[in-house]
Amino acid sequence: MTDSVTILGSGSAIPTFQNSPSGQLLTLNDKSFLIDCGEGVQLTMRQMGLKTARLYSVFISHLHGDHCFGLIGLISTLSMMKRTQPLHIYAHADLQKLLQPLLDYHCGDMLSFEVIFHAINPRKQEIIFEDRNITVETIPLKHKVPTCGFLFTDKGQKRYAYVSDTMYSPKIVPQLSGVDMLYHESTYTKEFESRCKDTTHSTAQQAAQIAKEAEVKHLLIGHFSARVDDHQVFLNEALEVFANTRLAEERKTFEF
Repeated sequence: MTDSVTILGSGSAIPTFQNSPSGQLLTLNDKSFLIDCGEGVQLTMRQMGLKTARLYSVFISHLHGDHCFGLIGLISTLSMMKRTQPLHIYAHADLQKLLQPLLDYHCGDMLSFEVIFHAINPRKQEIIFEDRNITVETIPLKHKVPTCGFLFTDKGQKRYAYVSDTMYSPKIVPQLSGVDMLYHESTYTKEFESRCKDTTHSTAQQAAQIAKEAEVKHLLIGHFSARVDDHQVFLNEALEVFANTRLAEERKTFEF
């Protein structure tokens, strides 16, 4: 199976007719990992016919709703589909406090599989998952709440980096050095750059600058603000800095 990432949602906090909240399905070494789970992620997966049998774990970058509101619906549906394999969720410890009461109330004894929470420290760079073939390492980011990205490494092969909501942060460049594909949030265009400090987000050009300095092979940009209707503007601004940039268009799969 080819290593790839499928974009399930690439909008920011306010859903639009073009974009849903954040979500990606990463396929690496024949395993599937869900990265963030905004509202509507499970619907997009079902409409695309994406299989959940190989979905082993979920990685949540931070606890803003547009990155985790879809979890309770996804878990409920997987239970109704009689999943038996445990589902591992890696996130800030507060997620279990928030989600467990909903699981108890809506699923209770009817849940067909075990949900296993793994508390992570988003402010610390460390390996949070490892098996014989794959490691997942946190990428500490600068956002209003504790937030991290994730670096997925197929040992000796491909590397995929997911940089979620963050201000421009050159400190992450060494960790991203030479990755095969980097997804970096690009909430704003240059027109709205002044909002980056208040909202702790990045522009498309800033994402491209990170990609250039890290010498990555491919850059995907997403988390588009509802303020900008024409996504080509994001792409054009990023291309001024880093040539191998593509828009993280929803329902598209990118191989790397």
